[in-house]
Amino acid sequence: METTGARRSLAWLPVIWCLTRTLLLLWVLKVYVFPGPDVTSDVHVIYQGWYGVLRGGTFPLEDVTWQYPPAAALAILSPGLLPFLDYATAFFVLVCVTDLLVLVLLAYAGRRPGRSPRGAWVWVAGVPLLGPTVYARYDVMVTAVAVAALLAGVRHPRTLGVLAAFGALLKVWPAMLLLAAHRRSAWVSALGTGLLVSALFLLTMPGPFAFLTFQRDRGTEVESLGALVFHVARHFGWQGEIKLNYGSIEFLGPYVREVSTGALFFTGAAFGWLVLWRLLARRFEEHTLADAAFVAVLMFTTTSRVISPQYMVWLVGLAAVCLCFPGSRMRLPVVLVLVACFVTVLEFPLYFADVVASNGLGLTLLFLRNGLLVAATLLAARALWRATVPGPAPARVPAGSARGDRDPSGVAGEPEPAGARREAGDLLPPGQPS
Repeated sequence: METTGARRSLAWLPVIWCLTRTLLLLWVLKVYVFPGPDVTSDVHVIYQGWYGVLRGGTFPLEDVTWQYPPAAALAILSPGLLPFLDYATAFFVLVCVTDLLVLVLLAYAGRRPGRSPRGAWVWVAGVPLLGPTVYARYDVMVTAVAVAALLAGVRHPRTLGVLAAFGALLKVWPAMLLLAAHRRSAWVSALGTGLLVSALFLLTMPGPFAFLTFQRDRGTEVESLGALVFHVARHFGWQGEIKLNYGSIEFLGPYVREVSTGALFFTGAAFGWLVLWRLLARRFEEHTLADAAFVAVLMFTTTSRVISPQYMVWLVGLAAVCLCFPGSRMRLPVVLVLVACFVTVLEFPLYFADVVASNGLGLTLLFLRNGLLVAATLLAARALWRATVPGPAPARVPAGSARGDRDPSGVAGEPEPAGARREAGDLLPPGQPS
């Protein structure tokens, strides 16, 4: 009965996917205009500009908005695979195809014995909650690599390592998928893949790692957790400004550097917690790899000084993999992330002007979205710790204490009859000496 129900559930997936993705394509192709700022300008202007530079055999060395690892060039160049379409249309089509590939991976995983179709449903529902922004960035492509890595990693740790390393060279964060890998082969294959791909870029294109120096003077992005300090401070006379900086709208001015440093401190603390968890974790189940990856990326996203709307698709993808496993402890955090996705599309692009103005509506949406992320992070971390780190061992009760040290007459130290010893021993847990 459960298998039949799962199959029926999966049968509706392509229908809902087609309806929602058609709507996304209609939005990004401007058949229907989504309210708010034009989210496709990054593709039409920035990506297409990079495309011209990359085709010339070099990275955008003079453009500080290029803040991506070298393999990101492959995503920017990918519309060249469809020369019969203009750049932007080809990009949107390729993102849609990648979206479909993720669905196929999750649906296939959900059909296997002991798995659940819930993961595929999380992907189908979560992506459109982010609105057209999700198709106007290359993050779906990165998330596809991460989803494939986690699904393969349960049985094939070397494949996990290869895909995680390649994903990290696309957009850094997939490196965190290796956190729960407890087989050396995953790390060895990741190191080998990373070195090989990096060497290829170093030999063929100048400046593949110039992006590492392009973020030194970043401010605090207006949608981040730390930005709430300045949104509130503006109502009390804070004299800073909001401006386009390094490709995003950021706060610049007094105390911004201190708040940005605080964000880095919390990110460092999150990393320290993850290292401690990895050292103490002992119970690794089939779903632990996905759960740990979800927690790690959730922590780094929430504490980052930049929380762009497209970052949420990372969490949707990892959440979907978690719920492919019925034993996952991440159900409530996944629900919170999906609600946060809906609030995200409200704060960007729908009411982004209110966010920039720091008015009541903008503040409410930001507090709600970031509050949901904080709650999801704390609950997910707690669930992961409880599921994998053994608690303190119960104190062994001395046999004499279990029997009592006195006989009924109240004389301490008097030996007890052998029968009494046997009866007391019968009360001890199995396997413990009486």
